[in-house]
Amino acid sequence: MVKKWLSIVGIGEDGLEGLNNIALSLINHAEIIVGGSRHLSMLRKDDLREKLTWKSPIDTSITEILQHQGKSICVLASGNPMCYGIGNTILRHIDISEITIIPAPSTFSLICARLGWSLTEVETLSLCGRSPALLQSYIYRGAKLLILSEGKNTPKMVADILTKRGFGGSKITVLERMGGIQERLIKGIAATWEDMEIADLNAIAVDCIPDPGMTGFSRLPGLPDNAYHHDGQLTKREVRAVTLSTLAPKPGELLWDIGAGCGSISIEWMRSHSRCRAIAIEQSASRLQYIANNATALGTPNLQIINGTSPAALKDLHQPNAIFIGGGVTSEGLFDICWDILPIGGRLVANVVTIEGEQKLFAWRDQIGGELIRIAIQRAEPIGKFSGWRAIAPVTQWVVIKNSQFPNYTQNG
Repeated sequence: MVKKWLSIVGIGEDGLEGLNNIALSLINHAEIIVGGSRHLSMLRKDDLREKLTWKSPIDTSITEILQHQGKSICVLASGNPMCYGIGNTILRHIDISEITIIPAPSTFSLICARLGWSLTEVETLSLCGRSPALLQSYIYRGAKLLILSEGKNTPKMVADILTKRGFGGSKITVLERMGGIQERLIKGIAATWEDMEIADLNAIAVDCIPDPGMTGFSRLPGLPDNAYHHDGQLTKREVRAVTLSTLAPKPGELLWDIGAGCGSISIEWMRSHSRCRAIAIEQSASRLQYIANNATALGTPNLQIINGTSPAALKDLHQPNAIFIGGGVTSEGLFDICWDILPIGGRLVANVVTIEGEQKLFAWRDQIGGELIRIAIQRAEPIGKFSGWRAIAPVTQWVVIKNSQFPNYTQNG
């Protein structure tokens, strides 16, 4: 059996006194103690054991821990180490078979206990070391949000984001030092929230209430076209919804969005689930700025943006689970690279509006198979005093799933 040489003990605001006997035993018998300055200060003043304080970047400290592998080491953490905590980071480097984890109640559990909210019916996110723009994709009518705060300025920042999104009536509760004798709750409304003295150690609960006429965006594909800043290079709402349904995003998957335009496909791919990832490849400098602005405004600030021309820009990118080609279909060698990199079960979707683009898709379909679809949309628009149908340029779409029959096809093979 593998020896468990590393323990991770979660500690609440009540300190070591709040720990059970197992947790205390792991701390007392450890040769080396690891933690932040706040956690290490909880130990006795005459504790002479070796202590390691977290360094930045955190991987530096993980390397230091591994250098002591074999010794008994205890990591002190806040709350539940596996809830946006250090446990997740450590497990990327050390197998669970070598670790014992003793959690304390998480911040989210404590908030729900204080406010009477069901933990299974809330949205949870952390803004510690993360872009505040992540909050944008969580805002909708009736949402109950639990937010791990970056510090004392985070509540005001959250209130400002809510107000600008048309959710100024949202109820905000800031919870300080939960579980300790200095615990405090501060309540207010987003639109009238004022700067005040707030402890750095705080969390935020939000009951999202929209202003009259506001509802927030759905996480399903097909956001309104006016949700995006663009120069006309935009996959229209109806076509976008069809395209995302054929790309079929799943949690944890990666999309290549080639010829991304204003980024609508990759942004809505990522909005479908917090673990979905995407890379937007675009050569136009002005459109790259549109992508960055749209990603921030719509809650996907972690969208990776590549400035370059395909297929050259695709070199050394992580293997995707799905590829969308919205521009550059006629580029020499593009399909070969995309098809070769896709894993078995990977999806490839290409949209074109030109005859030359269609010819490429016909050729690829003849070699590989897949499905060709013509998407034609008409919208009612005013014609004088009356209304009439105005057609949007029809889109030809090719959809193919890589299977074992043609795993390594190239146009030359």
